[in-house]
This record gives sequence, C-alpha cells and structure tokens, in this order.
Amino acid sequence: MNKVFSSFEEAVSDIQDGSVLMVDGFAGPGGTSQNLIRALRDLGPRDLTIVSNTAGLASVTGFGTIAGDIPIDIGILVDNEQVKKIIASFPVSPSPSRPTSFENAYKKGLVELELVPQGTLAERIRAGGAGIAAFYTPTGVGTLVSEGKETRVFNGKEFVLEHALHADFALIRGYKADTIGNLTFRGTSMNFNGVMVTAAETTIVEVDDIVEPGEIDSYRIDTPGLYVNRLVKV
Repeated sequence: MNKVFSSFEEAVSDIQDGSVLMVDGFAGPGGTSQNLIRALRDLGPRDLTIVSNTAGLASVTGFGTIAGDIPIDIGILVDNEQVKKIIASFPVSPSPSRPTSFENAYKKGLVELELVPQGTLAERIRAGGAGIAAFYTPTGVGTLVSEGKETRVFNGKEFVLEHALHADFALIRGYKADTIGNLTFRGTSMNFNGVMVTAAETTIVEVDDIVEPGEIDSYRIDTPGLYVNRLVKV
C-alpha cells in the first residue's frame, strides 16, 4: 500500500459530511496538523464532530502560525460553519478579552460542546483504540460532567461511567515518518497523537520529513506504521 500522498487536499478528499474527527494539538498550533485542517476547510464537509484537547485558539496568540496572526486550527472550521459538535477539555481562550471562534459560535448556539476532563479524554480515546467499550473513573463525580451518567461505588468510593471515543479520521502532526508509516513526534505533538492514531479508522499525518524504512532508529519510533494510513510531507 502506498501511504505517501502528494498533497494535503488529496489526503483529506474523502472526509464527508457528518464525519467524526480526532485532531491533535496541545497549548498552541505548533503540534497541530495545520495544513490538513486548512485543506479540510477548503474541501468543506459539514456537520463535523471534532475530538480535540482544545477547541481552537484566540485570533492572536503569540505562537508561530502559518498564516500571520491567524491560527490554523479547528477554529477555521468553526468559522466556516463546518462543525456541529466539539468534544474537548479546554474549549475556551486563556484570555477572556480574546475569545476563540468556538466560544463565539457556542454563545450563538451554532455549535455543541461536550466538556471532558483532560485525563478522562485521553483515556476515552485510548479505550476506543484498545477495544474497551467503557470504564469507571472517579474524575468528575458530583460535578456537571457526571450529570446523566451512570455511577457505581467500588470499595466505598463513587465512580462515573465514561464511554470510549472513536473517530472516522484522525488528523495528526508528526515530525518524521518512513514510507510504511512509522512515526516520530516532537514537542507538543507528543501529547494526544499516540492514542488518537489507535482510535480512528483512517489516520492522516503531515510530517516534516519522509524517509525510507530503516532510516529511523527503532527506539525512536513513537507510533508503528500499522496505525498510519496516509502521509503528506510539509
């Protein structure tokens, strides 16, 4: 199977209306698959559900981007009215004076939110990749995030039932890959990628460099090629 695609547009071309996406990123756009997201914006599928740590950044961030002071993240999909729902841990800007695109759309009732504690989000994604349907956690018991969910008591302590997350596609930012899909990550892209690639039917990765098999030391491989379907070089 040829996993190397010639363009970002080609790599996302079969993402359809109503798809569920997992999108990487943590504390800034540097670890985010910015080029794939931009190609998805241009493709234009609607009613997307996006699973991500954040719901996008404020319009001016101080982080380096590929479009001046406008972050290329899932916020551009929200602005283009392509997003129906976001499942995230940190859906708001750290600065109240600079709300994200998602915040503005949410206040207008244009997009839904499922708020998930960060560790629970990672575990729900991991469970999806591991074939675990659901699990109990003490995180969030007695708070808004546990409302309407099943709870049980184990050893005298209350736990809330959380269900696994799955996706049709994962849009991932890597550092280096070989042509069969073995990946290495660097910096903020090391956070959610490792679990997201296991929980998606199709994993699409943009990387700085693509090399031949054997050119990445085995101990540097963070994700084996088994989980990677498409690669595009930045």
